[in-house]
Amino acid sequence: MGSSSTQGDDASRLVFAGVAFAFLLVMLGATLPTPLFPVYQQRFGFSQLIITVIFAAYAVGVIGALIVTGRWSDQVGRRPLLFGGLVAALLSDVVFLLSDGLTGLLAARVISGISAGIYTGTATVAVMELAPQAWKRAAIFVATAVNMGGLGLGPVVAGLLGQYAPWPLHLSYAVHLGLLVIALVAVWFAPETVERPDHPRLRLQRLHVPAEVRSLFIPAAIAGFAGFAVLGFFTATAPAFMGEVLGYSNLALIGFVAGVAFFASTLGQFVQGQLAKKMRLPLGCAVIIAGVGLVGAGIGAVSLGLFLAGAIIAGLGHGVAFRAGLGGVTATTPVNQRGAVTSTFFVIVYIALSIPVVGIGLLARSVGLAATGIGFAAAVAFLAAVALVLLLKRQSSASSNPASSES
Repeated sequence: MGSSSTQGDDASRLVFAGVAFAFLLVMLGATLPTPLFPVYQQRFGFSQLIITVIFAAYAVGVIGALIVTGRWSDQVGRRPLLFGGLVAALLSDVVFLLSDGLTGLLAARVISGISAGIYTGTATVAVMELAPQAWKRAAIFVATAVNMGGLGLGPVVAGLLGQYAPWPLHLSYAVHLGLLVIALVAVWFAPETVERPDHPRLRLQRLHVPAEVRSLFIPAAIAGFAGFAVLGFFTATAPAFMGEVLGYSNLALIGFVAGVAFFASTLGQFVQGQLAKKMRLPLGCAVIIAGVGLVGAGIGAVSLGLFLAGAIIAGLGHGVAFRAGLGGVTATTPVNQRGAVTSTFFVIVYIALSIPVVGIGLLARSVGLAATGIGFAAAVAFLAAVALVLLLKRQSSASSNPASSES
């Protein structure tokens, strides 16, 4: 009996690790192109605006997948969606490998976004449901870590391969494609964790925020927007700032700087649980302000050290603010409306990955890259400050009215 139980435990751990690995790979694929953007720019003669549009196409895929498939896994099961996300990631790699211009790159980015959009919701839930009993408490952090950690590893892996291995525009996608085949096998062995209804109803995910949640949702969404705008900055435009402003063209270094923001976010999401609840979101906003201040200072002073420090601190702030904001919003939302509210929250923060970086590409054409970067840092700091003021006002109102709920 003991041996059978041990074998069962080992099998459940392997299944859990396999789905977490698939989640990691899908998110890793989303940021593989980041350090390669300068190579694309040189190879095809793209402007910085075109580069930011290529990056932003990813957000279109993510948001579309969140809205269209957000509720599907409850109806058809987790495994079909997990397979679908992996197939989209595979297709994205193939299109990247065959691409010889703008159209192919845009298509690959949209398909990559679809795969990440499917996995953002479905894989997070699947990882939590498949966690062995002894690991249940750590499951949400594992899901968060593989999500953000994968996004951080993407530019690091592509930067190293692009700089030091042959075929800089192809090898990273070929390696990723091979690893995805292993992930398909891992998901194949994963059990289904939901009971499918006899007559599935595939509906679009409704976006809605009930009135009683808005006093927290608004500042949390503003803080999330500011934090994700920073991540978008480092994945879309950091290569340009590294090369054209700071004077560094090494792809591995560019990938490392881009990845650091995501690694710091993972750490921030972990440590926020050690903070007092009412301090988490305000502190996250304050740390974002400090981080983007250093990013702007690094651009102005042409200092890689300040720029890197800003990436780390802003990433920490994003991690604290994002997890605290999403957790607070979820906790204050009625159970039957949580799907709609969390989907609305994710759509807002993923918009932050696209619109600000396209704005950077547009503005840089008229005022220059350095001035645009400093202006971007100031704008993000302003947004985080607005969120901070709204949060402090909300807490002040709650403390003067003990009947009100506190997040």
